[in-house]
Amino acid sequence: MGLLNNLKAKLTPAKGKVSDLAHQHGDKIQHGIDKAAKVVDDRTKGKYSNKIHTGTDKAKGAMDRLAHKHEPGTGKHDPGTGKRERGTGGDTFTPPSEPPPGPPPPPAG
Repeated sequence: MGLLNNLKAKLTPAKGKVSDLAHQHGDKIQHGIDKAAKVVDDRTKGKYSNKIHTGTDKAKGAMDRLAHKHEPGTGKHDPGTGKRERGTGGDTFTPPSEPPPGPPPPPAG
């Protein structure tokens, strides 16, 4: 038995427990993700808002898939694409508006 197979065998029971915890505490987890995203966005002064928002959506989507793995048709995510529907699952993080497209402003000197 290889190292990866051995690791999989040991982690399989933990995955079920994590899934159950994610199912029970999904709202708290998503609130924590939003809160962390807001803190990071504030500290970076909005410079990475798009990347923070993308990461937040991916983290929530992964958590949703983990929490609702055994519940098909929950409406939390689209099984065909794996993407969450907007406005579900406590989307409270709203990044600042983006600058209009065009060349970036010159660096401050």
